[in-house]
Amino acid sequence: MTRSLSSAISGIDAAQAMLDNIGNNIANVNTTGYQDTSVQFSDLLYQQVSAAGAPQAGSTGGVNPIFVGTGVRVSGSAVSFAQGTNVQTGSPTDVAIQGNGFLIANQNGQTYYTRAGNLKLDGNGQLVTQTGALVQGWSPNASGVISTTGPTGPLSIPQGQAANPQATANITMGGNLPVWNGTGGTAPSLTATTTAYDSLGNQIPITITFTGTSGTANSWDVAVTTPTPGSTTGATTTLESGGTITFSPTTGQMTSTTPLTLKNFPNGYSLPSGYTMNLNFPTAGTPAAVTQFSGSSTIAVSSQDGYSSGSLQNFTIGSDGTISGTYSNGRTQSLGQVALAIFSNPQGLTKVGNLDYQTTLNSGTPQVGTAGTGGRGQLLGGSLESSNVDLGTELTNLIVAQNAYQADTKVVSTSSTVLQALVQMA
Repeated sequence: MTRSLSSAISGIDAAQAMLDNIGNNIANVNTTGYQDTSVQFSDLLYQQVSAAGAPQAGSTGGVNPIFVGTGVRVSGSAVSFAQGTNVQTGSPTDVAIQGNGFLIANQNGQTYYTRAGNLKLDGNGQLVTQTGALVQGWSPNASGVISTTGPTGPLSIPQGQAANPQATANITMGGNLPVWNGTGGTAPSLTATTTAYDSLGNQIPITITFTGTSGTANSWDVAVTTPTPGSTTGATTTLESGGTITFSPTTGQMTSTTPLTLKNFPNGYSLPSGYTMNLNFPTAGTPAAVTQFSGSSTIAVSSQDGYSSGSLQNFTIGSDGTISGTYSNGRTQSLGQVALAIFSNPQGLTKVGNLDYQTTLNSGTPQVGTAGTGGRGQLLGGSLESSNVDLGTELTNLIVAQNAYQADTKVVSTSSTVLQALVQMA
């Protein structure tokens, strides 16, 4: 009789654990990055009433063992890592993991793993979780190169960070020059302008003049000038005056694409000693090449590689975890790269609250790498992964747990009534 009471009480405890778990899931139905959990049950030891008997040839058949169970217990818990719905937020610090993997965070010497990507910046510009744990990744070296083979560390995105200027080293031309037959009066003269930069980011106005070579068909003389700093008369300084480019009379393509060297920049610009700048002409026959076809001129500077200094305006997190900063000078620079970790047995991780997990003896060691590699999922910047709790399933499980609880209490009530009847017989 007491055995039925014991089994029923264990059933009540198990149903209560199930109710507790369901309540926790429902409470976190709107929690960003929450993973649904479930409890698992197993039966307890059995008391054998009689052993099995072997069949005796010609005399009797075999008999099966008779045993009675003693109840149920919670044997484990499982976490569902099914993908939650990704919701776009537009916040640059938000990131969702599409696929497998965990963000890595460190706080007070403890390492945590989480799928909650609702990150933020602290007062030092460090990327942190909602509880202030430092998100881990790789930062660029002094040359701006990110190496993902070394150890991870905190990631910083200092607001207002300045990007160093870069002196122009190359100016590239493009477009078309009209056909020049070498005769016919005054030679045509066409100009293209651009702005180059010195080592401190100061602007250097550049004018490139193309003049048809007198008496020589399909040939153009090139001169490059810049205004002389401080001049009150509009004086200019010649950076290149002996350049010549020629074209094929049959194809209209340049017959030489050797860069012209611009040098002897006037005082007033911050340039290293011996500084030179190349005026480049793309390879003949390519889409970007300078041509000489009949018609109007479209000659222009297609690009130059210098830029002024700038301050950080905003940033984004790419699919591989690279944090790209956009500066006021139009440049984009890598500020760091977020690391992801995967485990051979993610079910072996333990939940410690705050949407964090920690490793256990059965989770395996973290395999740290970049998003999109080695089975790791990709990152979606400006998005968050919603809770993967299915409310309909949880409400259904709630009914199941309720019925199990009530049935077990009915067993207790019935056993109590039977015991009372037995006592009254004494």
